[in-house]
Amino acid sequence: MKILNSTQIKELDEYTIKHEPVLSIDLMERAASAFTQWFTERFYRDKKVLVFCGPGDNGGDGLAIARLLLQKMYTVKIYAIKNKDTSANFKTNEERLYSLATIKSIHTADDIPEFAGDEIIIDALFGSGLNKPVEGIFAEVISRINNSGAVVVSVDIPSGLYIDKHNDTPNIVKADYTISFQLPKLAFMFSENAEYVGDWYMLHIGLSREYIMKAETPYYYLDEYFIKGMLKPRAKFAHKGNFGKCLIIAGSYGMLGAAVLTAKACLRTGAGLVKAYVPESGFFVLQNDLPELIVLTDPHPEIITTIPDLNGYTAIGVGPGIGEHEDTVKALDQLLSSYKSPLVLDASALNILATHNHLLDKIPAHSILTPHAGEFERLAGPSENEYARLEKAKSIAARYRIYLVLKGAHTAIVTPEGKAYFNSTGNPGMATAGSGDVLTGIITSLMGQGYTPLESCLIGVFMHGYAGDSAARKLSQPSMIASDIIEGITVFYKEFKK
Repeated sequence: MKILNSTQIKELDEYTIKHEPVLSIDLMERAASAFTQWFTERFYRDKKVLVFCGPGDNGGDGLAIARLLLQKMYTVKIYAIKNKDTSANFKTNEERLYSLATIKSIHTADDIPEFAGDEIIIDALFGSGLNKPVEGIFAEVISRINNSGAVVVSVDIPSGLYIDKHNDTPNIVKADYTISFQLPKLAFMFSENAEYVGDWYMLHIGLSREYIMKAETPYYYLDEYFIKGMLKPRAKFAHKGNFGKCLIIAGSYGMLGAAVLTAKACLRTGAGLVKAYVPESGFFVLQNDLPELIVLTDPHPEIITTIPDLNGYTAIGVGPGIGEHEDTVKALDQLLSSYKSPLVLDASALNILATHNHLLDKIPAHSILTPHAGEFERLAGPSENEYARLEKAKSIAARYRIYLVLKGAHTAIVTPEGKAYFNSTGNPGMATAGSGDVLTGIITSLMGQGYTPLESCLIGVFMHGYAGDSAARKLSQPSMIASDIIEGITVFYKEFKK
């Protein structure tokens, strides 16, 4: 699913109006109807609803929503801030409300109503076209809304929030819910906007599929239809040799659980054969926990000091729990110098790269690095905000011809070509030790089975989040541990086979 910028969103509306064809006011009615259906399915009529409308088409949406809620017998109060730029659609919806309700105009702070704190506020002040900070009476209204104690629902995007660049103003509505039309917004993907966006939902209103297909963008949002289209069926006469031979280099004394989780996830994701290379002390730990695994050991009892024969593997994942001992650094250098196919690098391997920058140039092209925010900062240095961090990730991915998996609530897969795919699955219960090791095992397994590095990232990140969602439904978010995510991989395959 594509993520478009503000100019493209405006063009999408105009293209739909021209080519469907449909009148602009009727398209607005379609959006208002979709919003109203969502709203009435969640909120009862016992709450007073206050609708705040700006002078543009987002305000027109608000007026249409207010009329539809009044017709459904909700108690609705409507407040509008008009100016010389009041849109034609606003005026039309104002006329349609004439016999149903009085619209109270806000000119000064004294016109802003007092809040009881138990209302529901619908924010329709500004939409996705906003390109400058909110000031004056609009800023005062936003401040009062944010201090009201009421439940706040924003129409399309919280007023004051830019859709595709960093905000440098506090004058932004803090919504509990944001109802977006047709496509997600880039702003929704970043944690720095979470306090404004709240929980967001996407409603389809029939905007032009033709325009969306033609629109060029570097940003995408993963959905299940896209992922299903990439999954490969298994042939009836396939054997384990058809599904790859993977090597996991992981673990050190006290961190052998990382090797267990990574190897188990690799097996559960469907690799035909998996070997793990661990310190000598890890042999019985892994052999007892995973009888399906072939265990190879380093001569050192506690750390990785060298690498095994690398011939014959279709994918290699390295890093979880290996630590940063100087002998382990030498072993990673040996791996990067001798192996020319893409690798999956995570955890301690990333920290070694951050402290030994000369190794970055040795990373094989199209390798996959899977840093969380802290690991990425150690690799690339601090960023002023998440938009700047994404641009930095795009630059690094291009320079070293690698894929970066920036782990987070909406994990971003950044490609060497400068594209970014944001994940739609997963939950806060996955913020637990070992979750990243599971992802490393999943991606390594997929690459070993013959998926391209990009496909391995996209499917792997989506599968990881989907498995985590399954675990959360079964166990609850707070009680989840990383091994529960591995069990959820089975749920992913069973449900996606359908």
